[in-house]
Amino acid sequence: MLSPRSLLIRGMLVGLAAGVLAFVFAYLVGESPIDAAIAFEEAHADPAAAGEPALVSRTVQSTVGLLTATLIYGVALGGIFSMAFAAAYGRLGQLGPRATAALVALAGFVVVALVPFLKYPANPPATGSEDTIGRRTSLYFLMLVIALASLALAIYIGRSQVARFGLWNAAIIAAGAFVAVIVVAHVLLPSIEEIPEGFSPIVLWNFRLASLGTQVVVWTALGLGLGAVVERSLRREAVLTASA
Repeated sequence: MLSPRSLLIRGMLVGLAAGVLAFVFAYLVGESPIDAAIAFEEAHADPAAAGEPALVSRTVQSTVGLLTATLIYGVALGGIFSMAFAAAYGRLGQLGPRATAALVALAGFVVVALVPFLKYPANPPATGSEDTIGRRTSLYFLMLVIALASLALAIYIGRSQVARFGLWNAAIIAAGAFVAVIVVAHVLLPSIEEIPEGFSPIVLWNFRLASLGTQVVVWTALGLGLGAVVERSLRREAVLTASA
């Protein structure tokens, strides 16, 4: 197995590539609904309440700003993902690097992206009140923490039931426990509905689809990329060891 430092570096490099792919997807798919939302906001703004011009132009926000954000996010997530992969590799039966990375990426997407999104989906500009941004952010991260805790609980339950019910049945029990906790959280946590009247549902749908799609791109790139990189590195090490 690769050293933690070597694996971390590879994970961050794969995350860098994932960030580039995420930027391309977000720019091509997500910028159009953002522009439409901004146009709606400007059309319904009170002329007397006009503030100072934005410090960063919309062009910079949608290009350099977006690229910087996706690269930082990709590199950071790639480093964390590589550590999660290291913790899982060799503990999932006979799964190799590619299958392990794909499974970890799928779990990461569901827990970190999909579960919070289903309760508190991303909204474009002009659809949220500035007075509630703190509350909305807190609730989103609370849902994320609950999802992570539910995953930890599911892993614990699954491992504790393997000897009694077998691997497959234990996995089903663990998945059921995870879903049960998430459903309860979705029911108990308050919902937030701040979409203004007259806002296009198509624009809202397209923005949310682009937001979730960007996460799909990032996690897919991490899963496929790190698995391929690790497998190639392990094969190279095996060849060098055999020839030594």
